[in-house]
This record gives sequence, C-alpha cells and structure tokens, in this order.
Amino acid sequence: MGDIWKDDPDVQEWARRMLSDLVPMISDSDCTVSLLPHGEPDVKFAVELGFSIMLDKPIIAIVDPGQQIPARLLRVVDEIVEGPVGAPDFHERLDAAIDRIP
Repeated sequence: MGDIWKDDPDVQEWARRMLSDLVPMISDSDCTVSLLPHGEPDVKFAVELGFSIMLDKPIIAIVDPGQQIPARLLRVVDEIVEGPVGAPDFHERLDAAIDRIP
C-alpha cells in the first residue's frame, strides 16, 4: 500500500492534477466554501479541506439543518452556514459569513 503513490500511474496523474489545478484555485481564492458531505468520507471534500488548511485559507462549511459536524472539523472551520441552499435567506446568510472572514 505504501508504494501506491509512486508506482500507480493513475494515482500519479491524479496527484499532478490536484497540484496543477486544485492548488492554484484554492491559492487564488479568498476563502473556501464547501458543502459538508453526508455518510462515508468524501475524498474530494477531504483533499480540498486539507489543501485549504495547508494554504491557510478561511473555511466556510455549508451544512444541512441538524447535520452532525465532526468535532475536529469544527476546530478548523471559520464559519458554518446552515442550509438548505434553496432557503429564501440562504444567500444573505452565506454573504454575511463571507463578510465576517478577515
């Protein structure tokens, strides 16, 4: 398992894409806004969260009403905005959270 990162060409291509595409997008952003997934761990969410932390970006998590938020995730997010995304006041609350980011 330890050699998969250097031996698997698909993994190497994925890592190159993350470094060439995702890292610049996060670097060029003022903050990260992410939907907190349900259920099993989500690789895309985890990678974006990890890069956001490593690039010291403010993080806004969008969660469903009543959704459980892992305690350690609460330690790294700057703002939590409760959905649903289609709620009448959702965009105002999201804009307010973004405005509070230093």
